[in-house]
Amino acid sequence: MTADDSGAAPRDTDTGDEAVHDIPVNDPPGAGDEDDENNIAVRLEQLILGADRRYTPFQAARGAGVSMDLAARFWRAMGFADIGQVKALTEADVLALRRLAGLVEAGLLSEAMAIQVARSTGQTTARLADWQIDSFLEGLTEPQDSGLTRTEITYPLVELLLPELEEFLVYVWRRQLAAATGRVVRAQDDAEMVDRRLAVGFADLVGFTRLTRRLEEEELGELVEAFETTCSDLVAAHGGRLIKTLGDEVLFAADDAGIAAEIGLRLIETMAHDETMPELRVGIAFGTVTTRMGDVFGTTVNLASRLTSIAPKDTVLVDQAFAEELGRIGDAPVSEAEAAAAEKAAEEGTGTPPPTYRFALQPMWQRPVRGLGVVEPWLLSRRD
Repeated sequence: MTADDSGAAPRDTDTGDEAVHDIPVNDPPGAGDEDDENNIAVRLEQLILGADRRYTPFQAARGAGVSMDLAARFWRAMGFADIGQVKALTEADVLALRRLAGLVEAGLLSEAMAIQVARSTGQTTARLADWQIDSFLEGLTEPQDSGLTRTEITYPLVELLLPELEEFLVYVWRRQLAAATGRVVRAQDDAEMVDRRLAVGFADLVGFTRLTRRLEEEELGELVEAFETTCSDLVAAHGGRLIKTLGDEVLFAADDAGIAAEIGLRLIETMAHDETMPELRVGIAFGTVTTRMGDVFGTTVNLASRLTSIAPKDTVLVDQAFAEELGRIGDAPVSEAEAAAAEKAAEEGTGTPPPTYRFALQPMWQRPVRGLGVVEPWLLSRRD
């Protein structure tokens, strides 16, 4: 369940049962099978896990010094199915379990928090692993003129890539952890660390359901991948954070309303220049957001989603709070009339330079939004 292969032996216990570290190593399933693909699959598992299967869940829990109930909760949180009492676990599984339990025993994490850590890590890495197998390895294991099958190519390829990908994963995680820690440290108070004021935006492909009926599966997959890649790059490049992707929709957040506005307009402009992409619509709201396990929740998120659903094609709609925040930070005029008067005064030579704004806001008709009451959306655009 973890790639750690330090080989730490589980602790002995005085239960009268066979000592955990004396349990004989089982032959891996299929080891004597003549089927080449099955043998390669077993070898691949051993290569990736870095150890043989030695322990039942009960033996692993005993070796880690935790109850079977807690061990089962940890494993389920990490996304692994119940396996009964077959010998399917390794030294690394025992060590990972011992580490989580040790954090609880030391008072660094509560039991609930430790389970949450296991769940968030499991969910994130499961998606990463699926992507790497489905996309990365498939592309690199296309059979060549060597006469080798895809299965025969996979083992040496994984053997070469595994240590490099592991190092890269740790590097990216540390970078992301440093960035997230910096955002928390800059929070104004303790409450803001969990319930923070953020700009939250959704970008949604228009007519995606119709596309799913018209495009072949491979074409649809390529379109979704291109959409997610473009959004991910633009959000990151302009200082936002991609929270999650939902096929035809992405959710992003930014600490600053000006950054979110720039991201929203850039997404529209970029997609409009790509003839392979459908039209896009974006909705952004500003307000208090609750963050949990890398996701965001609350009325602000719901409002951004509703704004996206009512936005015209290739436009960005924002809520009243977002419009006010842009005015507060000087990225958009609080009043177009006041902005026009200031520009006129500057032209008449009053000595006061004309105000400069990045964005323009146009109020739209108020409308009722299900679950949120009456909302006054604003149309966001670049200022000429």
